[in-house]
Amino acid sequence: MVSAARPIVSTPWSLVALACVLLLPLASCSPARTGEAMNVLRDIEAGPGASRLKESTPTPERRAVTFTVDGREHRGDLYDPKQPVGAGMVIVPGAAQAGKDDPRLVAFANTFARARFEVLVPDVEAMRELRVTSDDARVLADAIIHLHQRDPGRPLGLAAISFALGPGVLALFEEGAENKVDVVLGVGGYFDVTETITFFTTGHYRERPDAPWQHRSPNEYGQWVFVLSNADRVDDPDDAALLEEMAERKLHDLRADISDLVGRLGPDGQAVYALLTNEDPDKVPGLIADLPNRIGSEIEALDLSRLPLETRDAEFILVHGRGDRIIPATESMAMARALPDDQVRLYLIDGLDHVDPEAPGLVDSVRLLRAVYRVLAWRDGVAR
Repeated sequence: MVSAARPIVSTPWSLVALACVLLLPLASCSPARTGEAMNVLRDIEAGPGASRLKESTPTPERRAVTFTVDGREHRGDLYDPKQPVGAGMVIVPGAAQAGKDDPRLVAFANTFARARFEVLVPDVEAMRELRVTSDDARVLADAIIHLHQRDPGRPLGLAAISFALGPGVLALFEEGAENKVDVVLGVGGYFDVTETITFFTTGHYRERPDAPWQHRSPNEYGQWVFVLSNADRVDDPDDAALLEEMAERKLHDLRADISDLVGRLGPDGQAVYALLTNEDPDKVPGLIADLPNRIGSEIEALDLSRLPLETRDAEFILVHGRGDRIIPATESMAMARALPDDQVRLYLIDGLDHVDPEAPGLVDSVRLLRAVYRVLAWRDGVAR
């Protein structure tokens, strides 16, 4: 959703009126909120570049904070909108070495702050190490609790992209964070871990468990994040070190040669490598069962399909690119099916990809506009 900066232009009233007509199925449309949603969407596309939203709002103040919940101390960045705050938003940093300081994340957080959200981005060490783990749910839950305590009466949202959606959703089930989040914005996230592993190892995916397999060449990045996240869960320390080296080489350059490491793997490491090199989607469950026990336990812990999502008092706004080559759009579709109709909004986008997002066309722009409008409606307390 990030592209080259666009010139600063005002939004013609006729365009706002047309957009409002397109948004009417959501609810009684607010022209002012529609215009704001258009500016927010353009600001997301602009990244740190110029935009109408930047021209018309104060520059948010980003400051480092330390917060403590039940004796657990955490660090993060708080974004002060420098204007009346409408809601809070916890943004989960993705698997990137820069973590909360990643320029794309900083731009994303600033956009929400300009839209009158007080934004908290916690520092998640594992994410900075390109690891995704269920243990991070506690850190994120504490961020939710802290931001809720700052103003219990205002709406509170949580936003996460890609694999980060997993720990973000798990946080909703952590003690103290239950039912404090009103809206979850998930972009390109997963739902069923087995189906997700099947895709990033074999390229196969399906719209439902009883549907035929389809195939698309996956981006290998997903499988090496998986390896790096689980290398320390292999009991053999030599295998753990070899798997970590393999993952680090591949994440630095997906074309890197690792053949010198493969032959040195013991039984545990070979079990992991067998999963990575398998091409038959029907063999994936058995290969997962053959993994070292601690990896199997972590896979189960990260599996959102086992959770009663409908018991959380939050609406899920799911945005996913149809051609995503790391996590297929069928994962957001499956999450949407698992939730009651009044608790989920699904927006499938043709030009949205994990790695190389395209500038949205008209249809995609309308869908993205609806998603942004819905988030703003939650901010204003009128979504339900």
